[in-house]
Amino acid sequence: MPRMASLRKRLTDLIPELARFGVVGLIGSVIDLGGADYLHVHMGIGPLVAKAASIAAATVVTYLGSRFWTFRHRVNQALLREGMLFVVLNVVGLVIAEIVIAATTYGLDMKSELAYNGASVVGTGLATIFRYFSYKKWVFLAGAPGTVVAAGEAAVSGIVDPAETSPSGAVLTGSDGPPWEELQPPRSPAWEHLEPAESDGGRR
Repeated sequence: MPRMASLRKRLTDLIPELARFGVVGLIGSVIDLGGADYLHVHMGIGPLVAKAASIAAATVVTYLGSRFWTFRHRVNQALLREGMLFVVLNVVGLVIAEIVIAATTYGLDMKSELAYNGASVVGTGLATIFRYFSYKKWVFLAGAPGTVVAAGEAAVSGIVDPAETSPSGAVLTGSDGPPWEELQPPRSPAWEHLEPAESDGGRR
């Protein structure tokens, strides 16, 4: 069935992306969970401040891994906008993790090292699920790879020459000339439009 084939293809394409996201997420989790444990348990920093600091450090690593590896095939918008959205969504993920820790530490009054690390793991897990789907929806947008890139970013990074951009600012690939030339039908040689001269009946 076409629907089943389409679903199977989507799942097949999703597996490598999920695997890369898992690797980047694992590295980020080590920084996040390990950093939070070290700052709170061993350094005596408050539970919420420790978690915020560890997530901030992990965010830098996961952004670089996500942009240049996990979702590199989806990169098609300006770096500044993409970075701002990434930070905003990670703040939301931080709030999710902090709520779990606050509920465990202050709501349930469970302040042992085991309870803190357990809440940290649960909070990070929920935040990771949120981040994966939100990254795909708002940050690393799907699209035909290489068809549209912000002209300013592309020119700065050396991907294309500014002369290859259209008047709207988009970068078009796969063509040697500007896009408006492709919209016009090919011109035939001028001599094909000349009408044959009328015969003079052999008279000179």
